Amino acid sequence: MIGVIGLGLIGGSMAKAININTDHSVYGYDISESVSRKAVMVNAVEEVLTEEMLPDCDMTIIALYPEATLEFIRSHADKFKKGSIVMDCTGVKSVICREAEAIAADNGFVFIGGHPMAGLEHAGFEYAKRALFDNASMVLVPARGTAIEDVEKVKALCTSIGFSDIKITTPEEHDRMIAFTSQLAHVVSSAYIKSPTASGHKGFSAGSYKDMTRVAKLNEDMWTELFLDNPVNLSHEIECIIERLSEYNEAIKNNDADGLRALLKDGRIRKEDIDKEVF
Repeated sequence: MIGVIGLGLIGGSMAKAININTDHSVYGYDISESVSRKAVMVNAVEEVLTEEMLPDCDMTIIALYPEATLEFIRSHADKFKKGSIVMDCTGVKSVICREAEAIAADNGFVFIGGHPMAGLEHAGFEYAKRALFDNASMVLVPARGTAIEDVEKVKALCTSIGFSDIKITTPEEHDRMIAFTSQLAHVVSSAYIKSPTASGHKGFSAGSYKDMTRVAKLNEDMWTELFLDNPVNLSHEIECIIERLSEYNEAIKNNDADGLRALLKDGRIRKEDIDKEVF
């Protein structure tokens, strides 16, 4: 029996994918009663997960904002089934894992940090879909000493619902990398769309504009939490990109064709080399 706490885009998609692609019984809870009821009506979950049912869950997936995730774990620590697995889905790991692992050790359940590398620019259960995780990557952050059997259970579940790549890492490495691959991209997109020129883009924009602005339609409440839970790594990435942009700006202002060409070539080669490493 699997319980899903939070039936927004990620939690709702998790519930749908597990319910359709596996033999597990899935129960779900959302702070919005109407969302919980709708999840039952569309067969995303079998029933609404109640407090009384939580101790029966062999795995509990928590898909809430960072602080709400920790608050749920704190307030339900003695209700999780002994030996069961609790996994979060937040986009930061150090602040989550540090406290959740200690609570798990004190209360006899297993905590494994998780971060599904999939999403949309929309939020809410109405956008949740079974195929959201198809061919996506799932980052798992098990505590040191976690039984390999428990990690394998989570990996097997993730694979069964569409994830094609399972990455095992530490909280520190996760937060360092995610500051670059996700958080910086959202900051840059948000800053980019604030150009006074943006309002006149219609008829002048195509794929590049769409790619750059897609994630500017973010949830400011969630991303504020995520950014401030990873300040050192994210601030470092912002400072680095400002420095690199300044190099391009100087070359352009000074009409330095050779310097600009070299910067652009370096960027192209860097992209090509990284793509080779990936494939």
